[in-house]
Amino acid sequence: MAEPLIIIGAGGFGREVHDIVVAINRAADEPVWEFLGFLDDGEVHLERLERRGARLLETSQALPQYAGAWYVVGIGNPKIREMLANRADAAGLRAATLIHPSATTGLDVEIGDGSVVCSHVSITTNIRLGRHVHLDQNAAVGHDVTMEDFVRVNPGATISGDVVLERGVTVGTGAAVVQGLTVGAGVVVGAGAVVVDDVEPARVVVGVPARPIAVDQKTGDT
Repeated sequence: MAEPLIIIGAGGFGREVHDIVVAINRAADEPVWEFLGFLDDGEVHLERLERRGARLLETSQALPQYAGAWYVVGIGNPKIREMLANRADAAGLRAATLIHPSATTGLDVEIGDGSVVCSHVSITTNIRLGRHVHLDQNAAVGHDVTMEDFVRVNPGATISGDVVLERGVTVGTGAAVVQGLTVGAGVVVGAGAVVVDDVEPARVVVGVPARPIAVDQKTGDT
């Protein structure tokens, strides 16, 4: 019997997560998930949901109504994702793990609750992924990598072997982190950047090689 599932966040990535749900069901002998719909606190392109046959349920304030169902948070921002995951957990929902059928994994791979692995992701061997990690399309993860909770790796990024991405790190589209490095909690690695040294927490790094840039602590602007 298919399990009830909601996706928190109906934006672009949330809809990509819905694609994974559809792909999982198509690949199985019987449907794995009964997709109930999206919850979203912001403005939603309803026409885009309608074109894909999906429902907008309510806002995240309605989470207690779905106690016992499964959920994933389809929102890229790690801080917002953590806030909503905590809210869903407190409301009695269960965090689902979604892995696209086209993704590949090696031996000894642990993937935490609430994590999302998108299409054509490559995960090799002896990998530890925390809770609510996002690996977007075509990302590659090398051997012996550890990613802590709420990490996000954007499309086409490459994480080499023996790398540690601490809590809430975001690695931008097409970026690379070379072998044996530690990227500190809350770091943002810019699109196309190449990280060749350890990065201290709460930095924004860009360029080749990646270097920190100044960030306005009040606004977050660079």
